[in-house]
Amino acid sequence: METTSSYRIQGATGEWEVVIGLEVHAQVTSNAKLFSGAATAFGAEPNSQVSLIDAAMPGMLPVPNKECIRQAVRTGMAIDAQINKWSRFDRKNYFYADLPQGYQISQLYHPLVGEGAIEVTLDEKDPDSAVKRIGIERIHVEQDAGKLMHDQHPTRSYVDLNRSGVALMEIVSRPDMRSPAEAGAYVKKLRSILRYVGSCDGNMEEGSMRADVNVSVRKPGEEFGTRTETKNVNSVRFVMAVIEHEANRQVDVLESGGKIVQETRLYDPDRNETRSMRSKEDAHDYRYFPDPDLLPLELDDAFLEECRASLPELPDAKRKRYEGDLGLTSYAAAVLTAEAETARWFEALLAECGDQAMAKAASNWLISDLFGALNRLGLDIEHSPVSPKQGAELLKLVADGTLSGTLAKQVFEIMLETRQDPGVIVEEKGLKQTSDTGAIEEVIAKVLADNGDKVEQYKGGKEALFGFFVGQTMKAMGGKANPKVVNDLLKKALG
Repeated sequence: METTSSYRIQGATGEWEVVIGLEVHAQVTSNAKLFSGAATAFGAEPNSQVSLIDAAMPGMLPVPNKECIRQAVRTGMAIDAQINKWSRFDRKNYFYADLPQGYQISQLYHPLVGEGAIEVTLDEKDPDSAVKRIGIERIHVEQDAGKLMHDQHPTRSYVDLNRSGVALMEIVSRPDMRSPAEAGAYVKKLRSILRYVGSCDGNMEEGSMRADVNVSVRKPGEEFGTRTETKNVNSVRFVMAVIEHEANRQVDVLESGGKIVQETRLYDPDRNETRSMRSKEDAHDYRYFPDPDLLPLELDDAFLEECRASLPELPDAKRKRYEGDLGLTSYAAAVLTAEAETARWFEALLAECGDQAMAKAASNWLISDLFGALNRLGLDIEHSPVSPKQGAELLKLVADGTLSGTLAKQVFEIMLETRQDPGVIVEEKGLKQTSDTGAIEEVIAKVLADNGDKVEQYKGGKEALFGFFVGQTMKAMGGKANPKVVNDLLKKALG
């Protein structure tokens, strides 16, 4: 169901609507930079991953990295965007201490990828409630700048060129978002797609994905207002905080008779505020022109077919398959497909179960038990102490009646601590569920004899006491009795 946001800012002069567009810079997954063979590993010593090209030494000529182009094309295909078979690199001219060339190689007039779109779910807990389609204007490939380090010396700034020349995809949305929640959902969905495709690791805290947040406000239905751009925001939470703060700041300025200046701003998460950095340039200020050292990119059909064939099943398609073929709820399907790692883990679990009929039990266990435990331990699913094979073995022990739900939880806790297989734990600890009717009948007879008054009350119509008898029987058998057998035998004993 397509929806529009009801998010509004209440000002002294009435309601204001916020208009948001995002420019997401995603570092391309590659073992080399866009125009050089230098490494791109995160956390390397400053200036240890810099080639002569990255340092802009005279006479050095750039050569495009085919893998970077391939990953950008695959990303475009994943959002069903137009792939331009002919594209061109431009020089974006500006001076900054961390930009050795004095220009950035980018794509303005003829980008590699044209228009596409992403559908986002606004309420993750109710995935069918509201969906919004957010347009993508373009994806272009460009090189990153270096980094200034201001904390190494009391009076000087140092320059680290490790990031200089790193390949970025700049994914430019249309100004289609109307609330912080929509923007947050968009960044999460985009990050999920990039991770599924494998074109970017999406690690915002490491700077391999960051967003420039464009915000303006207007009275509902009026023309777009003047926008500001807050640079290099590196978490979903901060993207949402920037929008909220900046929209409220702009409303305050306008309602006090001021004007919004088109400018670049920075976000200070400690104070939760944006600050002016510099006036915002227009394209003509950068004096773009075609890079004379680089020929246009011309992609042939065979290359495009290879890119398309290499794409995995994407989150939306996977979610529909989980709902349709596996019979999962829309919520469970949404949770399991939100991140590529979770979907891979679930599919490995289901493969180990060897029966798709166990999909519901497997998804419930993964979402409730495993996620709960990982959250408690501060771990992600890739570092789970329990493997998909062990999880499947535990589920099979419940399915075949060896373990009750209660016993399975005990076994699971021991698995988390010891990393042992569940079968080993069951044997060592003697935790098998019993379905021995003779033993259970004996315990039931004693429970009923010890609680004659309650038996009379039950027979007199107080049927809620049945749960009491079940509980007493299970307690007497140390939780090892088969609950179904206990229920059946109790009904028979109580007449």
